[in-house]
Formats: sequence, C-alpha cells, structure tokens
Amino acid sequence: MRKTVLIVLGLIFLAVSPLWAQEDLAVREVIVSLFEGMKNKDAETLRNAFHPEATMQTVISNVGGAQLGSNTVSDFVNRIIGTAAGTILDERVLDYQIKVDGQMASAWTPYEFFVNDKFSHCGVNSFQLIKTAEGWKITYIIDTRRKEGC
Repeated sequence: MRKTVLIVLGLIFLAVSPLWAQEDLAVREVIVSLFEGMKNKDAETLRNAFHPEATMQTVISNVGGAQLGSNTVSDFVNRIIGTAAGTILDERVLDYQIKVDGQMASAWTPYEFFVNDKFSHCGVNSFQLIKTAEGWKITYIIDTRRKEGC
C-alpha cells in the first residue's frame, strides 16, 4: 500500500513539475529581457518588463547603516536611453533563484555590472513579479551594489 502511495505521489510530481519549470522560465525571460533592453537602450523593451505601478529601490551602504534609495521606472528608462552613444551597459546575471506561487514570483539574481566591458560593480537584485493578462511583469526591484567582495 505504501509503495502504491509513493508511486502515485511520484507520478503527480512528474506531471506537475514541467508546469513549475515553465513558469520559472517565463519569469527568467522577463528579467533577461530587462537587461537586454538596458544593454540595447531599448525603451519599449525596458517599459514592457515592468508593471505600471512598479517600484525600484537600492540599498545604499553607509558606515552608520544602510539607507534606501528610490527611483521611478520612467527615470530609470530615461537614464538608460540617455546614456551616451557607444556606451554599453551590461548587467551579467550570475544565477537565478526563482520561486513561484500562482500568480506571484520572486527572483534573487546575483550580478556583475560592466560599462563598455569594464567592471563597475556587483551585487544582488531581488525581484517581485506578478502574472498579468499580458504575462509576468516586474512590480518591485531592490538591489545592492558594491565594488569589492564580488
């Protein structure tokens, strides 16, 4: 009896796991498109990755404790597309740790950032996403940035 239950549970897991993998991949694709849009200075691709009510923040490290910096998606997009011609902004994600629960997802992505192939800084992005009628959209990003210990 116990063996039968384990077999049934195993079959259920095998049937459901491809669905989880599909959602993980869809979340990852949104993040990849964000950084491709950044590298290519493509405002439409950048905007398309975000939910209209998205928030962007960064952890600013100080000796006395961290502070929080905030930015709008519009400011971010304008800063990227306003970067000097010939300047390549290349955020290289080192790993994707994605968790999905229904129509909500979270992704933890360590990265290294390069400007024209010159190392600038590294850190971690923490993304929150929701699945809308148009697909997965980023609702919140917070990141860290440092030049050492990468």
